[in-house]
Amino acid sequence: MITVNEELCKGCNLCKGFCPHNVYEESKKPNKKGIHVPCPKNRENCTNCGLCTLMCPDQAIKVDDKDED
Repeated sequence: MITVNEELCKGCNLCKGFCPHNVYEESKKPNKKGIHVPCPKNRENCTNCGLCTLMCPDQAIKVDDKDED
């Protein structure tokens, strides 16, 4: 499961740029701060490598190996 904390994210899109599996896209709707945060568009491509969490300067992304239903 991929979680992007909209309160912490500043929209730098480093996660999007460094993801080797093209998991993220910019959200179409801005958050309360007017930022288009990244959102997972291709969750099935995620290999849980954790690169997005390492690159996020705001620690706004969490990747778990289990999807919650």
